[in-house]
Amino acid sequence: MARKKTKKRKTTPALVKRWRKFKPILLQRIGCLSLFVVALLVLLGLVAFRFIQISQENYHIQQEEAALYAQREAFVTSLVPEAQRLQRQYGVLASVSIGQAALESNYGQSGLAQDYHNLYGVKTEATDPAGVDLATMEYVDGEWIEIVDRFKVYDNNEASMRAHAELLYYGTSWDADYYASVIAGDDYQSQAQALQEAGYATDPTYADKVIEVIEAWELMQYDQPVE
Repeated sequence: MARKKTKKRKTTPALVKRWRKFKPILLQRIGCLSLFVVALLVLLGLVAFRFIQISQENYHIQQEEAALYAQREAFVTSLVPEAQRLQRQYGVLASVSIGQAALESNYGQSGLAQDYHNLYGVKTEATDPAGVDLATMEYVDGEWIEIVDRFKVYDNNEASMRAHAELLYYGTSWDADYYASVIAGDDYQSQAQALQEAGYATDPTYADKVIEVIEAWELMQYDQPVE
C-alpha cells in the first residue's frame, strides 16, 4: 500500500522573522529622525534669518549714527570762524559760543534754528516785528512746563552768533553788567557757570550741559589766547 506524501511546512528563516519584527520599529525611528532633521533645519534657518536681520539692523543703526555724527561735526565746524572772530571782539570764548549754540539748537536741527536761524533760544519783546511766537519748555518751581514765548528771528547763523556775543558783552537794556561775570571768566568752565548763575537759562543743570558739549567735541581747541 502506497504511503501518503506529507506536505513539508515552509519555515521562515529566523533572520527574516527578526527583520519583519524590527522593520516597523526602524521605519518609526527613521520617521522620527527625519522629523528631527527637518525641525533642526528649520531652527537653523530661523537662527540664520534672525542673525541676518540683526546684522542689517545694526548696520542701519551704525549708518544713522555715522550720519548724525557727520551732521553735528559739520555744524560745529561751520561755527568756528565766526566764534573765533567774536571772541577776539567781545571776549566770549569760542568754545562757549559754539557749545551753547549746539546745546540750544540741537546742533542746528531745532525748528527755531532751521527756520529762523536762532541758535541760542534768544527771546524778544512781544511787540518785536522781527520775532515769532513758539511753544517752549521752561523750568519753573521745580518742574518743566510748556509756555508760548516770542523768539528773535535772524537772517543767518552768523547774525545770531553776533547778537548772542553782543548780549553777553553789552548786557541787557535794564542792566549793562548783567552778564559781566561771563566775559570776566577766563576758561570755558567759569563762563558756563556764570551763564547759569546770571539766569541765561532756567535749566538748573545748564552749565553742566554746556560743559559736557564743549568737552565731548573738544571745543576748547578753538579758544583764542585770553589776554
